[in-house]
Amino acid sequence: MNEYKLFLNIRFLVGARDQDPVKITGTAMKDGGIIENAWLYIEGDKVVSYGSMADLDSAKKGFKASFEVTDLAGRSVLPGWCDSHTHIVFPKWREGEFVDRIHGLTYVEIAERGGGILNSAKKMQHASEDDLLKGAVTRINEIIKMGTVAVEIKSGYGLSYESELKMLRVIKRLKAWSPIPVRSTFLGAHAIPLEYKEDRKSYVDIIVNKMIPDIAEQGLADYNDVFCDKGFFTVEETDRILEAGNKFGLRPKIHANELATSGGIQVGVKHNALSVDHLEFTGEEEIAVLKASSTMPTILPSTAFFLKLHYAPARKMIDAGLPVALATDYNPGSSPSGNMSFVLSLSCIHMGMDPEETINAATINGAYAMDLNKELGSITPGKKASFIVTNVIPSVSYIPYAFGKSHIESVYVNGIKQ
Repeated sequence: MNEYKLFLNIRFLVGARDQDPVKITGTAMKDGGIIENAWLYIEGDKVVSYGSMADLDSAKKGFKASFEVTDLAGRSVLPGWCDSHTHIVFPKWREGEFVDRIHGLTYVEIAERGGGILNSAKKMQHASEDDLLKGAVTRINEIIKMGTVAVEIKSGYGLSYESELKMLRVIKRLKAWSPIPVRSTFLGAHAIPLEYKEDRKSYVDIIVNKMIPDIAEQGLADYNDVFCDKGFFTVEETDRILEAGNKFGLRPKIHANELATSGGIQVGVKHNALSVDHLEFTGEEEIAVLKASSTMPTILPSTAFFLKLHYAPARKMIDAGLPVALATDYNPGSSPSGNMSFVLSLSCIHMGMDPEETINAATINGAYAMDLNKELGSITPGKKASFIVTNVIPSVSYIPYAFGKSHIESVYVNGIKQ
């Protein structure tokens, strides 16, 4: 197989950007970087160049003498999805809680009964690393088929020293195996274990004094996360855990303001969080804090959909000049789906985002939220040739519009068709 590949007759080449964008903010998010009737030239695992079909003959002068040609015959190309928030290492699905919610119980009520995160934690104690790995491999293969080319995976279903490190060892094995980049996040502060319900400080002590130092020493995580929200961890507890992580080089990524205005955004920004995620409760104060930071606001609309929460104010955030990233929150309890295309549809329908804004949010801004924006997230010379080839579509807006269809004809990861 020739390492040089030319893709011809691309109806819409999306995310085409000459310069390496760090992230895309505010009104610029409406610019999808779209070239109509385009070509794309790659070498090995890298993008080399692109342009309009009208200019192809002159561009060929710079190509190698031999290259493989693929006529896409009116199909479109866009950067692969960068899903910066998932929990895809878990022992069992939780469809029973889905029925509980149908019968009227809330997410918090289920958690108070020992369900939710604590349900998964109980099962995690008895799960083997090999079984966890097998399930996660299946899910990574699934999301690649749906166009995802990078993923972040959190622990947080262990809630004990042994089980949290077990999860992180599984994620480390996934990194070694996965054809797509995997980022690992320690989320020991996902919930208070039942045995520490009356002694929260002791559990936080374990996280700060035992888990974080050992995880850092063993190289098991890239980031450190806390669920700072109503019924979970307080701002003071979060502050302490993030400070401990920073001492060991674990940059924060925060669960914040999903269930209430919690102060999670502010404490995340204080500690230079790479991202703050969920954000259903985000007001003027939070927006002002985010505007003065480098932190990426990350919204998880399929969680709001599944739990029947109100949606994050994405429109207000973008209009205020913020960037926004989108992710799936793929997990067994509150978002049992890794379908990023559906996330785009929800963002348009329920949050008033333009289709091109959602694509930027799910590609370059998602890559930023994993420190991968220099490699992925746009069709830019020098970046990885990891992209989606769609079926023939009438417009880019058709992707979130026709939410019940699969628009993907194929997915390329590092220049290789999957």
